[in-house]
Amino acid sequence: MRQSGIYEQLITKLIETRLDRDHFYIGERKLGSAEASVWLSRFLSNILEFAIESVPSGDTRLQEQIDLSNQLLMWLKGQIQDNGFLEDNLLDSQGRILTALYELENPVAANLKQYVEEIFPLTGLTQSELFSGSNAGLSLESELKREILSADKIYWLVSFIKWAGIRIFRKELELFAASGRELKIITTSYMGATDAKAVEYLASLPNTEVKLSYNTERERLHAKSYLFLRDSGFHTGYIGSSNLSRSALTNGLEWNLKITSQEIPHIIKKSLSTFETYWASDEFERFDGQAQSVEKLKRALKQQKGWGDTGTSHFFDITPFPH
Repeated sequence: MRQSGIYEQLITKLIETRLDRDHFYIGERKLGSAEASVWLSRFLSNILEFAIESVPSGDTRLQEQIDLSNQLLMWLKGQIQDNGFLEDNLLDSQGRILTALYELENPVAANLKQYVEEIFPLTGLTQSELFSGSNAGLSLESELKREILSADKIYWLVSFIKWAGIRIFRKELELFAASGRELKIITTSYMGATDAKAVEYLASLPNTEVKLSYNTERERLHAKSYLFLRDSGFHTGYIGSSNLSRSALTNGLEWNLKITSQEIPHIIKKSLSTFETYWASDEFERFDGQAQSVEKLKRALKQQKGWGDTGTSHFFDITPFPH
């Protein structure tokens, strides 16, 4: 290894033979037992992918790849005590992937096959994806519509919300909320960019709660996060630069990364816990759609735009402390 710099990888026997300890400083640390399962499984994942991909092409290639995978599981069975777990995870010989599970007695749609095809995200539920406005045949707008329809809970955290942006998802949001599923949205009055009409509309939806931050001088929320939680455990999220505006969600030069609980569960967990922390914070006030909330929001938006008297209103609590 001749490239100087920082690394973070397991030292294999091959790497060790290439480390020139006489002429280079070699930074290294011991692998801890608490982190070993994560590091070793990541390492083995790449090795296993290479091994399975190396199966020669042919009419029986898929079957041979499945057989190889099952042979590896059976070998592992002989190495550990939890035999039941490994036997239960032997692959079906036909190589099928479960894509949906819905009750037949009380179906969510008349044609379940068509319903699944219409709501299933085109990028799937397991792999990350970058939306940069240049995805051929795939737009963030269309993918978010599918995410809305297939989620059981939706948590959105955005700097501002435009009515033109909400209109894109109006049908999907109404179907989602009317079905009894939970929608939570956090936004702000920052720069006066949010449309009061959009916030009022969202707050009027059933099973929906909206919270706002008015303290934009102290708490400037710039995050844009769209989390879609599913009872099946296949959660997805989009974190990037797009606010809820038409240009940001359609043809704007925005970057948004799709993340999944199957690929990077710790990021999904941290995104969710951060959202819940904000939700519980006094910095974010519930917007109930009543006259007082509407007036406060409109006044705050005007203030942020520089309209009206900016010296007579405040949106923070003053608490005296002894000194």
